[in-house]
Amino acid sequence: MPAFLNPANAEFWVGVGLLIFLGIVIFVAKAPKAINAALDAKSAKIQGDLDEAARIREEAQRLLTQLKAERAEAEAQAKDMLAAAQEEARRYEADAKAKLEESLARRQQLAERKIANAEAQAAAEVKAAAADLAAQAAEVVLTQRLPGVKTDPLVDRAISQLGSKLQ
Repeated sequence: MPAFLNPANAEFWVGVGLLIFLGIVIFVAKAPKAINAALDAKSAKIQGDLDEAARIREEAQRLLTQLKAERAEAEAQAKDMLAAAQEEARRYEADAKAKLEESLARRQQLAERKIANAEAQAAAEVKAAAADLAAQAAEVVLTQRLPGVKTDPLVDRAISQLGSKLQ
């Protein structure tokens, strides 16, 4: 066995110590860089997550503002539609009322015309009946007064005029 691999030899321990020292130097030199790199990567990931969360929060806030504006607009439209519907209902009510009043007025006029026609017809029938009765009465009176006379021109003329004067 070579002398530098013999643990009883001082050179072996110097070599082992040297290797341990170099390992520690390499580890100490690279370990903080690796730890810093890992921490930097973790920090960058956390910062990215925070940035993403802030972006999502801003977007949610913007959407909330937009939805509130749309809701307000929808409520305003609903109020406008309700007001328009109420106004239209008032117009329909006024229209229906006017048409009903017009219809009632036409029916009243028609009824009044029928009554006036019936009155005129009744008056004409009464006049005709009175004229016939007067003519019959005159005929009876004249026939009783003038039993011997067959016709009298004055009486015949008065009787013919009697019907036209009574109407």
